[in-house]
Amino acid sequence: MAPLTNLQTRAVETLIHPYTNQVTLRETGPLVIERGEGVFIYDTDGKAYIEGMAGLWCTALGYNNEELVQAAAAQMRKLPFAHLFTAKSHDPAIELAEKLKEIAPVPISKVFFCNSGSEANDSQMKLVWYMNNALGRPDKKKIISRQKAYHGVTIASASLTGLPNNHIDFDLPIARVLHTSCPHHYRFAHEGESEEDFATRLAADLEELILREGPDTVAAFIAEPVMGAGGVIVPPNTYFPKIMAVCAKYDIYMISDEVICGFGRLGTPFGCTALGYKPHSLTVAKALSSAYLPIAGLMIPDEMYQALIIESKKIGTFGHGFTYSGHPVAAAVAIKTLEIYKRDRIFETAAARMPLFQKRLKELGEHPLVGEARGMGLVGALELAADKRKKQPFDGKKGVGAQAVRHAEAEGLIVRVIGGDIISICPPMIIALAEINELFDRLGRALDKTLDWAKREQLLAA
Repeated sequence: MAPLTNLQTRAVETLIHPYTNQVTLRETGPLVIERGEGVFIYDTDGKAYIEGMAGLWCTALGYNNEELVQAAAAQMRKLPFAHLFTAKSHDPAIELAEKLKEIAPVPISKVFFCNSGSEANDSQMKLVWYMNNALGRPDKKKIISRQKAYHGVTIASASLTGLPNNHIDFDLPIARVLHTSCPHHYRFAHEGESEEDFATRLAADLEELILREGPDTVAAFIAEPVMGAGGVIVPPNTYFPKIMAVCAKYDIYMISDEVICGFGRLGTPFGCTALGYKPHSLTVAKALSSAYLPIAGLMIPDEMYQALIIESKKIGTFGHGFTYSGHPVAAAVAIKTLEIYKRDRIFETAAARMPLFQKRLKELGEHPLVGEARGMGLVGALELAADKRKKQPFDGKKGVGAQAVRHAEAEGLIVRVIGGDIISICPPMIIALAEINELFDRLGRALDKTLDWAKREQLLAA
């Protein structure tokens, strides 16, 4: 193993790297990225990689977009900081909120800005509780999420997240957070169960949970249109209509977490439209600014805003907010991002490239290592399996997915292993057809090398 470079050593000695094994990091060091251009990033040795994860599902317009750089610079010179506390405001936040209301898939009254999807979903939870107190429903407070969901890492949002590693030894989830079934047909359907019957059963599971807890105690249901970090799980076609019927029956407020699926990732401005449901509120982040600066938001209905009015009359203020809520530089970059999406028809162009992306993804489903290839729009995943026919996963301790990621990096491709041995792919939405083909060519070679390694290690089922 090569000794660590100076930058790698400094990184190991100064930083806590999220979602990283802190022991092995000290041995291998991090991959240090120096610059980016389009869909490519470059390490400190000048090696180019296709950024097959758009950073963290977020750099929709790719790297080094000069218009976004200039938008930030211009706003930095004009008004580098202003807050929204105590009846203060500024034009960038106002304009961005107006633009979000214009493109919202459901009627939206107001937008609350924060800095990350985690903060936004944390705030969703607080505002649901706040609303029900205002409406005289102090017991209607429980929030239902789903197993394998990902909604963030603050104490509240990590509780909503349905992944074990986000809970173990963090003493999570907190009270009032519940989890219902995951809509992954490949992994959780009964033998011979159709997708329609599977969706019906999951809606029944949700209703049973609500009845068991008591409908008067259950406030909200939160869901990603396509589940991201939990494994890029695409639900059956009728899943959300059935789930929404249950929510309506028991007066359950529905939150669509659009942090990954929003802004064209599934071929529509918002993922809920692609999946056929209308939520009460939405959470947005990531591609809102193409990740050039941190910004996120809650898009809430008038019912919730009226609750804020009621509580302000009672308490004298609305006691929630962040120093950087609606930061003017981040808001200016987000405004320019939305402008580019519309002017350059980014959503429509990405939608035209989605068939090739999904075709190449599904072709890798035939690879001996792949149990299931799944995806929608410009996002996908390959779930690796020791036995394709029996859907038998690898022993997680063997690190087969991590090995595939390392081989991909050697091929000049950044992908990510999530939820065990699941390889996720989510390139910038500006990716060209030739770059899609090159991405999957590189990934195919990485899988071939991983297969050879797995055979040598005798990891495949006999």
